Amino acid sequence: MTLEGILFRMRTGIPWRDIPKEFGCWSKVFRRFNLWSRKGVMSEIFNFLSSLRDPEWVFIDGSIVKAHQDSTNIRDSQCEAIGCSRGGKTTKIHLAVDSGGLPIHFEISGGQVNDIVHGESLIEGIAGVEMVVADKGYDSEALREFTRSAGAKPVIPRRGNNKTGNHDIDWSMYRLRHLVENAFLKIKKYRAISTRYDKLARNYQAMVALAFSMMWLPMWVD
Repeated sequence: MTLEGILFRMRTGIPWRDIPKEFGCWSKVFRRFNLWSRKGVMSEIFNFLSSLRDPEWVFIDGSIVKAHQDSTNIRDSQCEAIGCSRGGKTTKIHLAVDSGGLPIHFEISGGQVNDIVHGESLIEGIAGVEMVVADKGYDSEALREFTRSAGAKPVIPRRGNNKTGNHDIDWSMYRLRHLVENAFLKIKKYRAISTRYDKLARNYQAMVALAFSMMWLPMWVD
């Protein structure tokens, strides 16, 4: 029931204190979640479930999440992963999905961080990648060279002011980039994901890991 309470809070986005009594004492539910977050349990679950990944094609992108005012008032800003962008206080989820559109790696940063900053780390360490697909936000020769050095082909369009042009882009493959957008759409149906209420970055990251794990569960059903 403790886990059910955590899932209920993720779905509804309500304050921990308002969790229904059917799930037990709200303090017990939060303390258990906070403990699992500190120990990295949610990330371990996600990494285990995503071991079924098909990394032949990898699609990467970032998505901004609005940070609630209650999540921005801790002393150590280094533990927040919240930044200022045009939308105010925001957090960004950087994501890589496999050929089937299922999440295989993600990172959390402040909303003002450019996508390209996390480009290499999203695909680093993923074995068996043959093609990396991203939008113009990842237009960087350094990232393309990094992708090639990993044995994969980059499918990253260049910006309009780039003299090289896009004659070498596989546009048929680029059209499948909606797979990573679909992954964001699926986890943002959870209110505690679409709006960040957690003060600590590790707690929000644990909640995101749990949401991505829910996407993998059907793949493990016989």
